[in-house]
Amino acid sequence: MKTASALMLLALCGLAHTNSLESCEARCEFGTDSDFSCQCNPSCEKYGDCCNDYAQFCKSATSCKGRCDEGYNHQDECHCNSKCSQYNNCCDDYSDVCGAGGSAVTDAEIKSVSEALFALDSNKASGSQLIIDPQALISDSQTGSQKDLATKPLFRYLDEEALFSRPTYAALLAVLDNYRRMTGQTETFSEQQLNEQDAFVRQTMSNTEVGRELFMFLSSKGVYSSEEDFIQDLKNMWFGLYSRSSGQLDSSGFEHIFAGEVKGGKVSGFHNWIQFYLLEKRGELNYYSHSFTGPWSSYPDVLGLQFKWDGYFKQVGSAVIGCSPEFDFALYSLCYITRPGKRCHLSLGGKELRIQTYTWDKTSYGDGKKYIGSAFPASP
Repeated sequence: MKTASALMLLALCGLAHTNSLESCEARCEFGTDSDFSCQCNPSCEKYGDCCNDYAQFCKSATSCKGRCDEGYNHQDECHCNSKCSQYNNCCDDYSDVCGAGGSAVTDAEIKSVSEALFALDSNKASGSQLIIDPQALISDSQTGSQKDLATKPLFRYLDEEALFSRPTYAALLAVLDNYRRMTGQTETFSEQQLNEQDAFVRQTMSNTEVGRELFMFLSSKGVYSSEEDFIQDLKNMWFGLYSRSSGQLDSSGFEHIFAGEVKGGKVSGFHNWIQFYLLEKRGELNYYSHSFTGPWSSYPDVLGLQFKWDGYFKQVGSAVIGCSPEFDFALYSLCYITRPGKRCHLSLGGKELRIQTYTWDKTSYGDGKKYIGSAFPASP
């Protein structure tokens, strides 16, 4: 007769043998199963009861399957938590796989918040404050022809007194003239100019309904824990310097998008209507034509612009026309933070606007976060 201790030993051995045979094959994402002594769902990592082959069957180095809201692991190739959009290191399927969990930002949510921003843009130009004359509309195949098909300026009238006296417009004007347009020339800023950068971000994002709405949305998605975190990240993302030419710290997202640059004998970036107006007024910019326009009958509207800036040609310099500086800044920031390096689908007054964003991948700030490379309205 076997002793009690021997029976116990056999039972334990049998259990160990059974455990060793338990597998996650065909068991991923089915929750905790009490019939098994090891588990195959994301919670098992927290409780330490994953089957030995959990990673093999339920996790992928490049997918969010079974990984939503997991903690950061520097060994992972990509990530699946609420911070990955901010750091531009989400797995490609993050939005699809993790969206239902509430941490990802869905296309529907982006359209909803963009409609809210559109409704809150009280500082946009009215039809009596801004009049434009788009003149020639050309096809996509004609955008590189460099033919001046406009006999008149694009901007016929702007009520500068009414618009430029507003705090966010004044803050933008103070920053626009701080840059050297040629790449390859190091950008250096005085203390006053750095203060102007800070003032622009705070004026547009902290002191307007548009900016506060954007922060509240991003905060609700877990991207930012405080308003100051939001402000500081925007300052780094937009105004941090990197090199587009010759290894010099010659560029930033703000300079590229709002002020415009010249690289390789051509205009690079330049997607802000106020900078266009200022240069055209001074006789430094010659408007040629437009290749696409938006469906809006009031401001803001969108144009794909062809022009020369002191002899340097821009094939398509699209811009949101007539919006406030805070609206422009908010739309590009929203799209870059939630859809870095991708097309971002917005809704303004029930009509779709697509913004294309690009990350600057050669250098980074903070803990591997990417500077904004470019953002602009895409053609319909």
